[in-house]
Amino acid sequence: MQKPSRLVLAASAAALVLLPAVALAQGAPDGGTAATATPFPAAPAPEAAAAEKEKAAPKKKKPARMTRQQEIDRSIDRGTVPARYRSSVPKEYHQYIPFDKR
Repeated sequence: MQKPSRLVLAASAAALVLLPAVALAQGAPDGGTAATATPFPAAPAPEAAAAEKEKAAPKKKKPARMTRQQEIDRSIDRGTVPARYRSSVPKEYHQYIPFDKR
């Protein structure tokens, strides 16, 4: 009869350890008891998740930044000045300089 009593003792010890942890993990609403807690909402259907992804605006990729040499080559090919130099040129001369459009 010792073996069943050890088994019962082990089961009761496990229950004592696990039950409070489960009760704390559920998190009762403000002032409520665990019996009145609402269940977690169900996960949306796979079709609904796919529809939400389609509705979301697609993320635009930023263009890769050019190296200094690539920027120089491009400005020479197009006959323009890179737009990043616009702030160093006085406003009255902007009309005479072909700045590169970004």
